[in-house]
Parts: sequence; C-alpha cells; structure tokens
Amino acid sequence: MSFAQEVAVDGVDVHVTCTTSSVRLPSFVDQESITSASPRLESLGTSWYAAAFLIINAALGAGLLNFPQAFDQAGGIAVSLILQGVVLIFVVVALVVLARCAERHNCSTYQEVVQHTCGMHFQRICSIAIALYCYGTCITFLVIIGDFSDRLFASMYGVSFCLEWYMRRDFVITAVSVLVILPMCFSKKIDFLKIPSALGVLAAFYLVFLVVLQYYIGGHTPQAVQTEPRSVADVFTVIPVICFGYQCHVSSVPVYSCLEDRRMKNFSKSLFAAIAVTALMYTIAAIYGYLTFGQAVVSDILEMYDASNVLVLIGIVAMAAKIVTTYPILAFCGRMAVDDLYIQMKKRVEASTEVQEFWQRILVTSVWFTTSLVVACLVPSIGTVIHIIGSLAAVFIFVFPGLCLLFASMEKDELYYYARTKWRIAISILFVAVGMFIFGQVLTQSTMDAILGSGDASRISLCHLPTVVDILSGYLHQ
Repeated sequence: MSFAQEVAVDGVDVHVTCTTSSVRLPSFVDQESITSASPRLESLGTSWYAAAFLIINAALGAGLLNFPQAFDQAGGIAVSLILQGVVLIFVVVALVVLARCAERHNCSTYQEVVQHTCGMHFQRICSIAIALYCYGTCITFLVIIGDFSDRLFASMYGVSFCLEWYMRRDFVITAVSVLVILPMCFSKKIDFLKIPSALGVLAAFYLVFLVVLQYYIGGHTPQAVQTEPRSVADVFTVIPVICFGYQCHVSSVPVYSCLEDRRMKNFSKSLFAAIAVTALMYTIAAIYGYLTFGQAVVSDILEMYDASNVLVLIGIVAMAAKIVTTYPILAFCGRMAVDDLYIQMKKRVEASTEVQEFWQRILVTSVWFTTSLVVACLVPSIGTVIHIIGSLAAVFIFVFPGLCLLFASMEKDELYYYARTKWRIAISILFVAVGMFIFGQVLTQSTMDAILGSGDASRISLCHLPTVVDILSGYLHQ
C-alpha cells in the first residue's frame, strides 16, 4: 500500500506506506508505526513550515478537552504554566534527540530509531507501547462520543433524556461505532481518510476559539479557582495529561524523513514553530476554560456548554467528525503493530496469502473494536483514560529518547573520555528516570482511582433521573 501522505492522530503518525513490517500512527488526524525492517519512505520534499503543520496536527487533539481540568488539578494557572514549561523543555530536547538519531541511521519511523540505536529488544517494547497507546486513544475517542451525545441530548431534550433508551450513552456509543466507525476499520488501506483527517486541525482551532468566545459572551458565572496544588501527588497526576497533549514524537521521525532539507537547523525551525503554536493553543484553551468554570470544570470541557447554542453545536459536530475519521487510522496502526509482533514472535518470514491476510485482518480488527467499545461503555469520563495512556505518552517523550541518547553517546565515546559524553549520559539517565517515575506513579494511581471509583471520574452528570419524591410531588401538583 502506498500513498505519499502523512496522517496524524493525537501524536500517533501513519505515513501510509505501511507494510506488515511498518506501522505509523496518524499525523493528519489529531497522535504509529512498528517495523522490523526499514520501509521505504517516499520523499515528499516537505518544506519546514509544512512539516511544522504536520507536527501541530499530530499534537493538537483530544487533549484540548482535558487541559482546563488539568490546570485545576495542578493547583491553578501559575503552577500549571510552570509545570508545562518544564515538560516542554523535555519535549523539545527529546524531539531533537530523535531527529539526530534518525539522521545518523537514516530512519523513517520511531521504531527504526529505537531499533538501530538501542537494539531489537527495545524495539519490541516500543512496538508494544505504541500498540497500547493506539488502543487507549481509540477508547478515549469512543468515550468522547458518549460525552458529546450526553451534552447534546441534555441541551435539546432535558436532564431526563437518559430515560429514553435510544438517548442513553451506551446505546449512542455502540450505534455510532458499529454503523459509522466499524465499516471503515476493516479496510486494507486508509488513504480514503487523508482529506477528512487533514481537516482535524481546523476542528481543534475552532474548539480553542469557542472556549475563548464562551468566556466573554457565554454568560457563565465565574467560579473559584485554585491558587496552589492540593497535594504533590496531584501535580504528578497532571503530567500525563500534558504529555498526552504534546506527544508528537512518534510522528516527528516520519515528518523529519520527508523534509526536503534535512539539516537540523531547518528541522529545528519546524519543531520550535510547531511547539510554540501548540503550546499557545493548549494554554489559551486551558486558561479560558478554567477561568470560565473554575473548580467546577470537568474532564471534557465541551460537556460544560449548552449544545442548543449553534456555535457550541458546530464545535461538537466538528470534533465528532474528527474522532470518527481518526479511530479507523489508529485501529489500522494497532492492527499493523499486532501483525508485526506476531511475525516476530513466530519468527515467520514467509508472506501471508491473500486469504490468510484477509481473515487475520478481520479477526484482529474485530477483537480490537469490540474490546475497545466495551471498555468505552464502562469508563465514565475521558480523564480516566487520558491519565493512563498519558503515562505511556511519557514513555515516548522521556524513556525512549533518553535511551537513544544514552546508547548513541556510549557508541561515540565508549571510554567516556569527553566531558560532553558524561553530560549526555547524565541527561539521558535523567530522562529515563523521570519517565519511568511518571509512568509508574501515574499508572498506579490512575488504576487505583479507576478500581476504587475515586478521583474525579464522575464529577458531572448531565442526566438526572427523577426520585420517588419528585414523582410524588409532580403527581400531587397535577
């Protein structure tokens, strides 16, 4: 399969020249790739500003919905901006490290960089992490569909909308998934999605515009805001949300490989321009969303607005369309990752027949779709999922770039003779240590919150079922 187009989804990039040995997460759908052999990547002759747009498109996405609440959990605007600034330093350094390694080994995917720099064992771990990240993001998108339907029906029908079975969250998620998303997931190619996927960044920009506009003309009563974190643990819990928002690292390697001028000076312009625009969008949405609702803000900011407002309705429809066209790309990437891991485990190198490939595609896609749908129906909010997959995003930002820097430094100077080698090793150890700490601490806390039902998973309920008192009161007033 081959079409020269980057397709990005929330930090996961698919350069759709995928074979059974390569997978890339989306880069034109708001963030993967897996490979045991180097796939040929067509040179697109991409300019630095076009590359910047691709990176922006890979980063901006569902994270926008959760950033206002992240600012609340971190302890307010000041603490959040400082924390975001620190994380951005690691984000930019990691992107530069990956580009350097890709340039040195002539790699076109994130997995190739890990494979050629760190070895096959780390490459397999990387592939598994990417598959899990795709899977978690798919669940997030289905949960968002439920959030959108709740907001829409609550505004149009009233707070008792869930009394009607066809308006219930689970039914809407299942119906939209089966009727709209599933048919696109079985396709052998996904190039038919490249145009609608490219429009995803416009939906993200519109969402930022909507949040700002609602602050000024929405008529919302200002709420109290945090001025300091409730606990240190809460600060660390927010880091995965930031990592999820800025995770464009898997996409950055294919984007770099497509540059017409692959000098680091040229790519640096793309990186800094993309990160600056992305940070600006996330910061604006987070600050205005947080100032609008204060400590009452929830994990999906669109749930807070009245969908009977035409501007809000447009935002919901735009984001829903983005999600519908993004899920099949992530499922495609996940399927390719599973196929590649299966080949590596079985050490089977012979090509599959057309029939074998067809049934394997049907099986993997069906299991992927069904399980993600079931989990999405059980998860009450995107905050729960974003915290978990955000811990995986931290692995892509901290751990693997740190390992690449470590192995590359040791390869160049095996005796650690130069001072810069020692500094690079120290920095790489810092990257890996921070990444593993964030991954372990946040994953553990998020899992415990999900199991125990604690945290903010259900801070808003748009459907209010009538109590016995309400029913009797209404009957007596008749």
